Amino acid sequence: MGLTIEDMLVVSRDRYRMEMIAGKNGWSNSISWILLIEDSMVLEYFKGRDLAVTTGLGFNSEEKLQELVEKLVATHASGLIINTGPYISEIPRAVVRYCDENDFPLLTIPWDIQLYDMIKDLSIRVLLQSATDEQISNALIHAIEDPQTMGLYEKDLLPFFDLDGSFQIVLISNGELDIMDTVERRRLSYRLQIYLENITHNAHFFYYDSCFTLVVNDIEGEQLREIMDGFVRRVNRKMPSSHVSVGVGSVVRDVTNLQAGYRRARAALEQALRTGGDILYFDEMGIYRLFGMVTDQRLLKEMGEETLRPLIEHDRKHGAAYVETLRRYLESNGSVQAVAESMFTHRNTVIYRVNNIKKLLGCGLETPQERLKYQIACMIVK
Repeated sequence: MGLTIEDMLVVSRDRYRMEMIAGKNGWSNSISWILLIEDSMVLEYFKGRDLAVTTGLGFNSEEKLQELVEKLVATHASGLIINTGPYISEIPRAVVRYCDENDFPLLTIPWDIQLYDMIKDLSIRVLLQSATDEQISNALIHAIEDPQTMGLYEKDLLPFFDLDGSFQIVLISNGELDIMDTVERRRLSYRLQIYLENITHNAHFFYYDSCFTLVVNDIEGEQLREIMDGFVRRVNRKMPSSHVSVGVGSVVRDVTNLQAGYRRARAALEQALRTGGDILYFDEMGIYRLFGMVTDQRLLKEMGEETLRPLIEHDRKHGAAYVETLRRYLESNGSVQAVAESMFTHRNTVIYRVNNIKKLLGCGLETPQERLKYQIACMIVK
């Protein structure tokens, strides 16, 4: 996940007397780069996950500092370090409150700290962590693609993960990541990582096979659910015009089973994308888990359409809704009244449709065995 605000505090609390005074829920924000900012014009160089540092020279009033913080939040910066002294001696309460409300880390260091030395030191740490992250990403990809060849990934993952522990994969996509410009996709990645609050160090975020991929290790199920539900809320609130879907795979034990976890997360994501859903957990997909794990999706589609072909052709020719009527009829265990209510249709109309459906299918739909075949077909087509 890169060098985080928490990592920076660990090395900077004593060395640079750094303190975090607001936005503590953003402690897991990762840092892509560190920029000194004394003028708002520098903000045009912010690409996301940037950490801003200022003496307050150009922001020496409450209004100017408030405006700076608001713009940093809008650019999805990782946080702001203020070198307190002659320009900003005390942080206004309104600024602190705003940072807390937006989970935006606001940190301070005293005036006598040499900014050049601190920025140089932390920038080197960011670069080193970036190289490590790339190494971890490649190792995890090897574990997903070729789990039996542990020599390709075990050594690189061992310092960071409990390889015998539990793993879970989360996939995130808007359905168009593979056709996005690289720079645009990277910016989106930075934004999404900022919204993944409270994720611990036993997790890794990277881009793979047209999806943003999050691998977590030894994180309890309820804790991950809280993190991902919060992530979805923040995405919907802060990116209302850019919908993304999330697929969460099953928990698997041992890194050699990461491939199975990935396939399940992929099935959940694809189902979420098809239905336009926000987040879908593979373990809650019911029988759709089987459909999602079929590698030949074309065959699955053909099986569903072949079974329902008379109804599909009738609907196409007459603009009817026989397939949907059959689906609801079977789901309600043959209740005409339930179908009428759910489709806002008179019950006599439903009876007429059901009788025609039985004739077209050449089946009375009387036994559980007869109904199961068509119920599965309806699920596949849906």
